[in-house]
Amino acid sequence: MHRILILEDEIKTVKTITKGLSENGYKVDFAMDGEEGLVLVGKNRYDLIITDILMPKINGIEFCEQIRQRNAGIPILILSALGFTEDKLKGFDAGGDDYLVKPFDFQELLARIKALLKRSLENKIPQRIIEYSDLKLNIDTKEVFRNSTPIQLTAKEFNLLEFFMLNNEVLLTKEQIIEHVWGLDFDTGTNILEVYISYLRNKIGNQEGSKFIHTRKGLGYIFKDIN
Repeated sequence: MHRILILEDEIKTVKTITKGLSENGYKVDFAMDGEEGLVLVGKNRYDLIITDILMPKINGIEFCEQIRQRNAGIPILILSALGFTEDKLKGFDAGGDDYLVKPFDFQELLARIKALLKRSLENKIPQRIIEYSDLKLNIDTKEVFRNSTPIQLTAKEFNLLEFFMLNNEVLLTKEQIIEHVWGLDFDTGTNILEVYISYLRNKIGNQEGSKFIHTRKGLGYIFKDIN
C-alpha cells in the first residue's frame, strides 16, 4: 500500500482528498502547515507528497526546497490555487514534479498520482550513465557534465535534458516532451516548455560552437550536436 502525505490548511480539501485516496487503496497522513509536514517526513517513509503553496509557518515552496535537500527522489505534486505560469515555474524550480491548479477534478488528481508513482518506481530501476557528444548525464546521482565540467540543473531541467539525450537526433513534438517531463494532461497552453528550453540552452551552453537543442518550427524540437 502506497503512503501519501498531504500538506493542506483547508480542512475541507484535506477531507475530500483523504476520503478519495483511502477509497482507492492509499494510506494517507496530513499536516496543516509545512513545519508539521517536515516533522512527519522525518518520522515516516512516504511514497508521494501532495502540498499546497500558501500555508502557515513554512510555505509549500520552502517545504519543497527543504525536502529536496533531504530526498531527491520522492515525488511531489503541488496542488494550489495559484495558477499563473510564474507560480508553476517557482513550484518546479523548488523541486515539484507536477502542478495541479485548484479547483481540480479528483479523477485527474488520481491519474497524476498514479503517473508519478509509476515514474518513481521506474526511476528506482538501476540506471547508469547517458552520454552524447561531450555531455554526460548520471541518472542515479542527478549530475550533468560537459567536458568534465559540472552543470547545475534544477529537477525539471535535468528531466528535460535526460529525455532529450535518451532521444537524441529524434524529432520530438511539444506534446511528447510535456507529457513525459511534466506528466499527464499538463496544460499545453502555457509557455513553460519554451521557458525551460531557454534555461537549458543557456546552461549547457554553446561552448566550442556546439548547439544541441534545435527548434523545428511547427513540428517540435530535435536534440543534435551541430557545430
